[in-house]
Amino acid sequence: MANTWGDATLPTGLVTFLVGDDEERIEHVSKANLCVRSVFFRTMFGIGMKERDAAEVTVLETDLASFTALVRYLLTDQLDLGEGEGEQARRALVLRQLAHKYQVPRLELLCAQALQESVAPATAVPLLEAAHTTGDGRLLAQCRRFVADHAAEVRASGGVEQLRDLGVAKGLLGDALDQVAELKGALRSHS
Repeated sequence: MANTWGDATLPTGLVTFLVGDDEERIEHVSKANLCVRSVFFRTMFGIGMKERDAAEVTVLETDLASFTALVRYLLTDQLDLGEGEGEQARRALVLRQLAHKYQVPRLELLCAQALQESVAPATAVPLLEAAHTTGDGRLLAQCRRFVADHAAEVRASGGVEQLRDLGVAKGLLGDALDQVAELKGALRSHS
């Protein structure tokens, strides 16, 4: 908050965000507070930009809950991933992408940490596919290892049926075949 004091270049006033295709509203958000927490907003509401004096700004390609969580984090420094294991993982994925887009590196790291902590039988496969899609090598490796180490639990949770990406399915099959080969090698060496 100290950064809002004495900076004449900060915009004054409030903004209402119209989020998603349905233009759901997040109303009366301080432009100055957003600007001191995010380089993206600092640019968006900067001198010479049309949004500086705009009362409303449209935000596409996200949902209200995730964008609200971004705004809440910027204003309160509190991370809100919602309720329930699957919902928290999904929100952390979307929020991490928003944090990257809106240049909030600390939030991006908090979301990455939350994702790593949320790997479980029911979430491992969807997180694996998301990590593959977004190029998150660390999460990808963690999910692959989790699936290999907890195959029965992942299968019982319906994880295998959740697979949609053929590339991920091929990778998991390759991992399983490698494990079988290792086990056969270990059996041969003990016989």
